[in-house]
Amino acid sequence: MVAAPAPATPGSVNRFSVDVRRDDTGWSAAIVDPDGTPVSVRVCRDETEARIYASTVRQHADWLSEERFREYYGLDRAG
Repeated sequence: MVAAPAPATPGSVNRFSVDVRRDDTGWSAAIVDPDGTPVSVRVCRDETEARIYASTVRQHADWLSEERFREYYGLDRAG
């Protein structure tokens, strides 16, 4: 049996967020770190895909600690 990811501890807040964006090149969803810097951008084929991906990221941010969130999305702690 595989253990579930460690949830955020009660009272802790994961400060990562996600923005859905549209520009001249199309749709994307960007994971934004607590300092407001985009740390990961996923190009999406349309608005629906961007919003679905963003929804999933928001659920993970609500459920996982910042440390586990960084691990799951492969985000560099220093960056």
